[in-house]
Amino acid sequence: MPAPARGALAIAAAVLFAAAAAGCSSGSGHTAKDSSQGKEASHGNSGAHGSAPAAAGDAAQPAPAAIVTGAGPKSSYDAQPQPAAGSCHYRYTADKQPLPDPNCTPGAISPAVNQGNINDTICKPGGYTSTIRPPVNITGKEKTDNAKSYGYSGPMGDAEYDHLISLQLGGDPNDPRNLWVQPPSPGHVPGKGPNNPKDSVETHLHTAICKGQVTLTAAQQAIATDWTTAEAKLGISKGAAAAPTAEAADADGDGS
Repeated sequence: MPAPARGALAIAAAVLFAAAAAGCSSGSGHTAKDSSQGKEASHGNSGAHGSAPAAAGDAAQPAPAAIVTGAGPKSSYDAQPQPAAGSCHYRYTADKQPLPDPNCTPGAISPAVNQGNINDTICKPGGYTSTIRPPVNITGKEKTDNAKSYGYSGPMGDAEYDHLISLQLGGDPNDPRNLWVQPPSPGHVPGKGPNNPKDSVETHLHTAICKGQVTLTAAQQAIATDWTTAEAKLGISKGAAAAPTAEAADADGDGS
């Protein structure tokens, strides 16, 4: 083949090879980029895409966690295991009222009580809580073990084994997350048994629920968060007189 022809053929081949190489490189690059982006999205890798500012909604505070639901009332109860000894720590308000450790005692509600059936459960004429309360032989053992959980060393008769969300507010009867050894409040006289102002708060909230002034869920959330502020949070006059009910006489008094 003449030299000019060979030269022209070589140039044409070089052009075709370069075009093909460019096309393959371009296609592979998009495939790799897409794969890389998918990996970054799924694993949260940092980089140009991973470091993009979060949307405004992402920075919003999460809603309060829902209260857990326990097993509910049973025909017979077993003593429930308590947190490890010394693992729970009391908190105290500015005026020295005791509050439970939220990690040990966040509260638990009963699946048997809801807003739609309060007239057949907690607001039922004739009372409700006495029909679902665990017996003393069960709560007595739990109380002894829970006192070790909280490091309570005072007289057991001066402390109340308390449902954080009381039974008259739809609290679970025997879930360990809903029970704590509540130490005496300020002004307590040693040897005189529990002096628990929380009981009157529970009764006021119960009355407000049954009168339709507050919802069951709102009352449960308020008492579980801080029983000393529950009435104010719900707009109930602190210490307001409550109409006598069967449940008021059968308040949480778990001083076993």
